[in-house]
Amino acid sequence: MRTYGIRNDGDPMFTTTELDAMPRARGNRHWQCLTQALYFEARGETVEGQFAVAEVILNRVDSDNYPNAICAVVNEGTGRRHACQFSYTCDGRPERITDLPAHNRLGKIARIMIDDAPRALTEGATHYHTTAVNPSWAQVYPRTAQIGTHIFYRQAY
Repeated sequence: MRTYGIRNDGDPMFTTTELDAMPRARGNRHWQCLTQALYFEARGETVEGQFAVAEVILNRVDSDNYPNAICAVVNEGTGRRHACQFSYTCDGRPERITDLPAHNRLGKIARIMIDDAPRALTEGATHYHTTAVNPSWAQVYPRTAQIGTHIFYRQAY
């Protein structure tokens, strides 16, 4: 398997076709949490955007400002409406996986990232939001990238 990165032509190392051709990924509950977060937060994004969202979650795991486990990061604030870190965990709607091919592909991305793929897309981002919103913290943290409809930021402290 190739290491994730950007090709010389600027395209992501993996295409949707390449990911779909890989064997189905498996993992523990942290892999499941990352896969689910990618599904509900980024399934409509490009492959590059999906890898970028995975970077943010893993960057948080590595940061002293957040819990040190994937599931704890993904579920931080869950149950308190609009107090969660990832909107799908507190929007009041049930999480239903209806697009199995996308879910399987995102599971492969989760596996690749958990297995220590480089995090070169977001310059250490710990936050993101879609272009449809403008949270107050976006005025404070340095912007590091925009990929698809997500804008990425690195927490400054």
